[in-house]
Amino acid sequence: MPNQPAAPVPADLLADWTALLRRCGAAADPAPYGRDLLGRWAEPQRRYHTTAHLRAVLGHVDVLAAHAGDPDTVRLAAWFHDAVYRPDRSENEERSAALAVRALTEAGLSGPRTAEVARLVRLTVSHRPEPGDRDGEVLCDADLAVLGGDPRAYAAYAAAVREEYAFVPEPDFRAGRADILRRLLALPALYRTPLARERFDAAARANLAAELDRLEG
Repeated sequence: MPNQPAAPVPADLLADWTALLRRCGAAADPAPYGRDLLGRWAEPQRRYHTTAHLRAVLGHVDVLAAHAGDPDTVRLAAWFHDAVYRPDRSENEERSAALAVRALTEAGLSGPRTAEVARLVRLTVSHRPEPGDRDGEVLCDADLAVLGGDPRAYAAYAAAVREEYAFVPEPDFRAGRADILRRLLALPALYRTPLARERFDAAARANLAAELDRLEG
């Protein structure tokens, strides 16, 4: 069986990555690392965790950047946060963090910045930054911004997540997804930055509650 052709590399994202790595002090050519990352984001098993999601998270980080202590470190974490993604595995964030450490160290970024990127990536397991963790708040809010979209956009997101878990029988998926939604709704705050809370919280809670009703109905 012939190999599937590689997805074209989005030139604008590759240029953004290259500029970001250079601002962060990379000693190596950023382009090969960017191509590798973009190839990962375009893997065929992905339906929601795609290059479109990467674009969206980076865009939200830009909007929320004034809240961050180090916006470029948050941007690096956004690039890596779902770089390793297999729906049938539970260690994706840890493997993504390990990839970040390996790649950024090889590219010549400082140890403290590399360690902070890995910490932020691991934070997307729980989306519960500690009070005062401004970079963690920005990354988590950017990652969860999809929950606060209009109902049509939210429905497309939920459908894409179901496609990623097509191998899970419907009753099991409903039970697991409902548990996730309940845990999100139980959070004292879905969003930690004032701007994200203002823009997304009410719509996110309505979307989550409506999906939970459908799953339990």
